[in-house]
Amino acid sequence: MKSIEELKAIKARMQSEINIRGANGDADTRIVVGMATCGIAAGARPVLNAFLEEIQSKRIKGVRVTQAGCLGMCKLEPMVEVFVPGKEKVTYVKITPEKVKKIVADHIVNGKIVSEYVITENAQ
Repeated sequence: MKSIEELKAIKARMQSEINIRGANGDADTRIVVGMATCGIAAGARPVLNAFLEEIQSKRIKGVRVTQAGCLGMCKLEPMVEVFVPGKEKVTYVKITPEKVKKIVADHIVNGKIVSEYVITENAQ
């Protein structure tokens, strides 16, 4: 078992990642990437990493990037859900790392949903 000092040192080194990925109390917006087997097979891990890198490189505050299991529609993976307080959840489908920059710039920073990536009622 590690000593208390070693554990405190590990905590200090990981603090910046925890603020982006963890339960940051002042985070208003949540970006959730579906990371079940189907999502991972479809490329969700690079999508998750792209969100983490984009949020961190742009130094965007009040945003938390997390992962979830199955989001329910395997054929539309990788899927991403964006939760903004006081607004309806937005579900993006067939997301690639290249699409992440547009979602962050348009939706996360400017509040404009990227409609061409959003799930529709006719998605099959």
